[in-house]
Amino acid sequence: MDPDPDAAARVLSAIGEEDYGRLLAALVTRFRDFDLAEEALHDAVLRAVETWSGRGVPERPQAWLMATAKNRAIDLIRSDEARTRHLARLRIEDELRPGDHDDHAERLGEEMDAADLPDERLGLFFTCSHPTLREDERIVLILRFLSGLTTAEMAAGFLIETATMQQRIVRAKQRILKTGIPFGRPAPDELGNRLPGVLRVLYLIFTQGINATVGPEHTRVDLQHEAIRLTRLLVGYLPEQTEARGLLALLLLTRARETARVTPDGRPVPLAEQDRSLWDSRLIAEGTGLVDVAAGEPGAGAFTIQAAIAALHADAARFADTDWKQILVLYRMLSGLDPSPVVALNTAIALGQVSGPEAAMSTLDELAHDPQLLRYRPFHIARAITLDELGRTAEAEDAYAAGLECPGNDAESEYITARITDLRR
Repeated sequence: MDPDPDAAARVLSAIGEEDYGRLLAALVTRFRDFDLAEEALHDAVLRAVETWSGRGVPERPQAWLMATAKNRAIDLIRSDEARTRHLARLRIEDELRPGDHDDHAERLGEEMDAADLPDERLGLFFTCSHPTLREDERIVLILRFLSGLTTAEMAAGFLIETATMQQRIVRAKQRILKTGIPFGRPAPDELGNRLPGVLRVLYLIFTQGINATVGPEHTRVDLQHEAIRLTRLLVGYLPEQTEARGLLALLLLTRARETARVTPDGRPVPLAEQDRSLWDSRLIAEGTGLVDVAAGEPGAGAFTIQAAIAALHADAARFADTDWKQILVLYRMLSGLDPSPVVALNTAIALGQVSGPEAAMSTLDELAHDPQLLRYRPFHIARAITLDELGRTAEAEDAYAAGLECPGNDAESEYITARITDLRR
């Protein structure tokens, strides 16, 4: 190891989110303690900055960090009575010697050669998505311990204060400790039951990136990227799981439209008005390839059907060329798997494209008593567009106004306000 004052910074930067995530997941799984794992790895990184500049970067820096972090975790446990009892339960007392902060190069070199770097991130997906946790807790844990986002970046993505996001993370970690949620990969017979919860969390992260519920911007590209990255990671672990590949296809096909979905000043652009030449053909090709395979497999479910719908949109060179009849068939299939108000709304919209605005309006009127949809801005926008097509301008204006009263981002509000102005001309 040749000394280089700048080497530590370069290597630690190059290690990046993937290696850091693997290290953190391995420590969390080993010690069953999120806080301990974070503190130990943070201290190991600081120790690397101090040590490598004088002694040189080891041949296997990731293994060096793992060995140092594990030793540091042992020291932290021994210094805390409660954690000492925890140490005895984990039966790792004799695994490493204390005093990694003394850092004798020869000893660490031996440990480094023998160190194992298992990839425990799949297990962490399931730990962070355990059904005992609330939905918002699952989201923050996956973003904190499996994504490349910091707490501050997560807070910005969901437009809350960093301190508030930190509190959510703390509460989620406490719930895991108090309820005894198991760490690690679920048993094969449990995986089928638990996987839908993991997929839903990734989908929710992505939808927040596609259509932010609050704030000035209509989209959050950082959240879109993280959801896709994490879904790719999950598919890599579980390539045989059809719905995981179906979800990845859905995210890619939706992401492919991003450039055309907003104007240069950030306002949303309806699907019918989008410049399809701006759609990302590379993402469309990848997403279509995934869904073509997944759709023919026995495990295809709701996400795969949604991906098939997105693929039909991608296949149409113009909005007028869209195969709405097939999309309607798929939405009706989806209704059987996921009879949610949002699916019912999308089915009504597809029906309108096939059978005309009168058919859509009849169905939308039937849905108008659902309390979830009454607080869902896209429902009122769909009603307004349909009423406008029917020439019922005053009612369309009222529907847009009702949409403004629902949660939504500022860019979307500006779009609705502009539509109201157009109706009044």
